[in-house]
Amino acid sequence: MELSRRRLLGTVGAAGAAGLVVGGAGGAIGASASQEDTPKALTTLGSTEVPFRAARARHQAGITTPLQANGHLAAFDLAPGADRKAAAALLRRWSRTAEELMAGRAPDADTGIALDAGPSSLTVTFGFGHSFFGRTGLAKRRPVQLDPLPDFSADALDPGRSNGDLWIQIGADDALVAFHALRALQKDAAGSARLRWQMNGFNRTPGATTHPMTARNLMGQVDGTNNPKPSDEDFDQRIFVGRDTEQQWMRGGSYAVVRRIRMLLDDWEKRSRHEQERVIGRRKDNGAPLTGGSETTPMRLDANGPDGLPVIPANAHARIAAPESNQGAAMLRRPFSFHDGYREDGAPDAGLLFVCWQADPLRAFTQIQRKLDRGDALSPFLRHEASGLFAVPPAAEPGDYVGRPLLEG
Repeated sequence: MELSRRRLLGTVGAAGAAGLVVGGAGGAIGASASQEDTPKALTTLGSTEVPFRAARARHQAGITTPLQANGHLAAFDLAPGADRKAAAALLRRWSRTAEELMAGRAPDADTGIALDAGPSSLTVTFGFGHSFFGRTGLAKRRPVQLDPLPDFSADALDPGRSNGDLWIQIGADDALVAFHALRALQKDAAGSARLRWQMNGFNRTPGATTHPMTARNLMGQVDGTNNPKPSDEDFDQRIFVGRDTEQQWMRGGSYAVVRRIRMLLDDWEKRSRHEQERVIGRRKDNGAPLTGGSETTPMRLDANGPDGLPVIPANAHARIAAPESNQGAAMLRRPFSFHDGYREDGAPDAGLLFVCWQADPLRAFTQIQRKLDRGDALSPFLRHEASGLFAVPPAAEPGDYVGRPLLEG
């Protein structure tokens, strides 16, 4: 009899609850558990499921989904000789596998890595890079929004860890569930696409704080306060591609900018808390602007101190990145932190896997990054080491696969 991930969790949960007895009567406990018809309930953390298919919202999961504790980003290049038909077959396989995994089910020929876990808020998001369209004979259907990002003075990009034909974002609240998805999708790609680069990230685990709150980055700063909210009147207009797009296959989709940003934590941590707050423009303890209030209090960019200087310095990161400073430009930031060990000088190889979403990268990420590039007080503490831009189509309709309107339209 085939066991689903949910079903097997019930058996493991039963054995765990009787842990003191297992040592003396393991066989009896195992037999009892295997004969249990009704699986034990998953915890809230494990049972949360995010739908793969399009429902009321047309966009893929992993964009407005709450941040998960674990993440993987990966880019693939199509194998030599792989054409549009091969790409379509791969996206069909990937979509089928993602749907099974996000529902907490084990796909065919499963490795068993996550058999005892529920969905754990797993999301799998697929995107196409600039090079994908030329390699599949679809150059005429490549959106202008996918034109390469400009060079920035702070860039020190590694081409081997940048861009790619195909992009996958994985998030889950359980590390094994996230890795399981990564492994399954990599196996699905065999013969059709080869891994170009892969990065691992993490966030605070849901429930680790007394109440839900904005995440902190590895600098200890509250990170994401000014994010657009789905309740905003113009949220969809800013984040998702509208009806007027020339490429109708992208209607309801979004564009993801991905950056590996290493933080110079040794340098940052030598600064006093007062200096750090002036670099950011916000208090470190609660994320409130230096002009007062709480995290959500609007910044008073025109407020001056007794010395006649702006309370929020002119080069403070929060001031320069604010929509008010960028003609209303905004992007939905949804990053993961990373730590990949230590460098030869002993400094941590750690920072932010920056992922942001917008309807038009030129009017959002590029506009804001250009301004940051000209004088952001935070820039001396950051190194941009990898970059990518991907077109993320809408979610698959029932019985369909992600990207079919592009590949078969």
